[in-house]
Amino acid sequence: MPESGAAPVLTINVELYGVDDLAVVRCHGKLVAGVTHLLYNAVNDLVPETQRVVLDLSDVAYTDSMGLGMLVRLYVSVKSAGCTLELINLSKQVRHLLGMTNMLAVLPVIDEDGLEFG
Repeated sequence: MPESGAAPVLTINVELYGVDDLAVVRCHGKLVAGVTHLLYNAVNDLVPETQRVVLDLSDVAYTDSMGLGMLVRLYVSVKSAGCTLELINLSKQVRHLLGMTNMLAVLPVIDEDGLEFG
């Protein structure tokens, strides 16, 4: 558990575009055991009202197996609610982990051109 007064391991900013069309969830820090619930809660609060959720992972320097599991859990949860979840701006480490586990074939990854603001 982080020490009192220590910088948070993971921070999340949510930006909404259009009327319930698109939410961009920007993650900053490390997606690791002990903080994955922060991301789950932030995304879970958006569905099913928000049809499209994009996770911007450009500022996620590291993720562990718990972070990977959370991404899969979010994908299943959001899809079950009738919405879509996409990943954007993967760091080298996150892309490598997703590739090693064959999750790049499962989790939709888009580039900046695929992000259309309503």
